[in-house]
Amino acid sequence: MANMEYVNLGLKLGNMNAVGRYIYILLVVMVILPVDLFGSGVAVAPWFALFLGIMYALFFECPYPKFNKKTSKYLLQASVVGLGFGMNLTESLKSGSEGMLFTVVSVVSVMVVGVLVGYWLHIGRKTSYLISSGTAICGGSAIAAVAPVLKADDRDMAVSLGVVFVLNAVALFIFPPIGAFFDMSAQQFGTWAAIAIHDTSSVVGAGDAYSNLLAAQGVANAGDALKLATLIKLTRALWIIPLALVTMVIFRDRKSSISIPWFIFLFIIAMVLNTYLPMPEWLTSSLVYLARKGLVLTLFLIGAGLSVKMVKSVGFKPFLLAVILWIVIGVSSFLVVMNTID
Repeated sequence: MANMEYVNLGLKLGNMNAVGRYIYILLVVMVILPVDLFGSGVAVAPWFALFLGIMYALFFECPYPKFNKKTSKYLLQASVVGLGFGMNLTESLKSGSEGMLFTVVSVVSVMVVGVLVGYWLHIGRKTSYLISSGTAICGGSAIAAVAPVLKADDRDMAVSLGVVFVLNAVALFIFPPIGAFFDMSAQQFGTWAAIAIHDTSSVVGAGDAYSNLLAAQGVANAGDALKLATLIKLTRALWIIPLALVTMVIFRDRKSSISIPWFIFLFIIAMVLNTYLPMPEWLTSSLVYLARKGLVLTLFLIGAGLSVKMVKSVGFKPFLLAVILWIVIGVSSFLVVMNTID
C-alpha cells in the first residue's frame, strides 16, 4: 500500500514537472513574440516579464536550470551591447559625467558602510563583503567576480545572490512609480536608477520602463532615462576590477583570477561605431529593438530562476544588511540627483 502511494506521488510530481515545462516554454514564446500588449513598444514590458518569471517560480521548479542561468547571463550581455548601437558616445559622456562622479563616491561609501554594519550585525565577514560588493557595484556580477577571490563557499554565495535578486525584483517594480510620483526627468531617473539599483538587468529594465512612461506623456528625450541608466551602470560595473584587486590585498590571496566584464568594452565599441560610422538607421534601430527584446526575456529567465528555497536561505540579518545599504544608497543618491541634475 505504501509503495502504491509513493508511485502515485511520483506520477503526480512527474505530471507537475511536465506541465511546468510546457508553461515555461509557452511563457518564453509569449515574452519574445513581436506583439505590443501593453503599449511598451515590445511584446511584454520588462516589469511584467520579471513578474511572470517570479509567478512561475512560485508554482514550478525551473525545468532547465542550467540553460536558464547561462542564457540569462549571456543574453543580458548581448542585449547591453545591442543598446550601445542606439547611443551617441559624445552626448552620452556629456550627459553622464555628473552621475559618474557620484558613482565613485557611492561605491567607496557603500563598501565602508556595508562592512561596518555587517560587523555590527555579527554577519560573517565574507557574506557582508559580498552583499556590500553587490550593492556598491552591479549586483550578481560583482558578487560572482569577487567570490573566487574571497574563496567564498556556496552558502555565502547563495545568501548574497538571494538578497540581491530579491531586492532587484522589488526595484524594478517600485522605481518607475517613484520616479513618476516625484516627476523626475529622464536624466534624473537614469542617474538615480544606475546608482541605486543593484543589477544591470533591473537598471536597464527600470530605465526602459521609465523611458516608455515619459514617451507616452510626450516628453522630449524620454529615451535618455534608458541611455543614461545603461551608461552609468556599466561605468559603475568597471569598478569590479579595482574592487577585486583590493579584495586580493585585504584577504591576502594573490593567486585568484579576476573575472573581467569584457562585454562592457563591446558596449563601448558599439557606441563608437554608432557615433562615428555612417550606419543605416534601419540597422541600428533593429539592433536596439532586438536588444530590448533580449532584455525582456532576460528578466523573465531571472525571475523563473528564483525559488522559495533561495529566498528562505537568505536569513534575517543578511537581508537587513542589504536593505539598510539599499536605503542608504537609494535615499542619498535620490537627494543628490534631485538637487544637482535638472
